[in-house]
Amino acid sequence: MTVTVVGVVLVRALVASPVRVESASMQPTFAVGDVLLVSRTPPDVDDVRRGDLVAFVSPQDGRPTLKRVLGLPGEALVILDGVLYVDGLAVAEPYVDHELVDGYFSKTFSVPPDAVFVLGDNRGNSIDSRDYGAVPAGDLLGRVVVRIWPPGD
Repeated sequence: MTVTVVGVVLVRALVASPVRVESASMQPTFAVGDVLLVSRTPPDVDDVRRGDLVAFVSPQDGRPTLKRVLGLPGEALVILDGVLYVDGLAVAEPYVDHELVDGYFSKTFSVPPDAVFVLGDNRGNSIDSRDYGAVPAGDLLGRVVVRIWPPGD
């Protein structure tokens, strides 16, 4: 038992930490109350890929927030009739329930160097880079490793 407790403490302190999903912004991928394991090593912006799920410091309240990276440094993004375009090309987004996206249009966003553009999967119910702009690399906390609660999937 003691070895298990020590192992859990070490993993949490050095490798990954649990983060609870606090809003519906990532549905249907994650539900409110899901607990995710997030790496404690902030990703280098050059190693982040489109579609990565990341935790970062919210510019709104300073709390850890979870979103999906969809724009990389130097890219231009726009949403036209609910479809995301990056540098003029439509992006397939199987994690978005397009039945819930009601003909949304956005301005064109340019991602600055050393930053990423993040969006919630539930586009109609997400405060994200459309509201507060790109997330600076220094605000990235880690990548989502796995959902640990509820078990399954």
